[in-house]
Amino acid sequence: MKKKTWIILFISLVIILAIGIICYKSIGRRPYKSLEAVDIVSASVELLPPDETVQIIEIKELVEYLKEVVIYEQDDSWMEYAGQATVFTLTMADGTVEEVTAYNPFVIINGVGYRTKYEPCEQLNNLANRLLHRKKELQER
Repeated sequence: MKKKTWIILFISLVIILAIGIICYKSIGRRPYKSLEAVDIVSASVELLPPDETVQIIEIKELVEYLKEVVIYEQDDSWMEYAGQATVFTLTMADGTVEEVTAYNPFVIINGVGYRTKYEPCEQLNNLANRLLHRKKELQER
């Protein structure tokens, strides 16, 4: 009788552990949730393609989008995708440089790729394209 109880207890623990791992991987985390505009000294974005770089003047808007970025498990399959990447280079107040690439359905932070939530990543891509559009409009004037 005791052996049967131990087996049931062991199987229950394995099932609870498996559920915990699945839940942990599906919850995600927000690496920039406490970021503030004052934490960034300067920022730029490079759009690939068309291989254009834009200096970001309104850092507050960028920070609001970065705060919403949700990353899940690390995933290097982003290297096999084709499409537009928007590479945000952030020079932080402490002197460090962060490189955040929005490449839906991935976000690459300092060279490490993660699966991401779609909407925040798409907002970063839209921001970069709007900034490029504004830059081109100003150049045409």
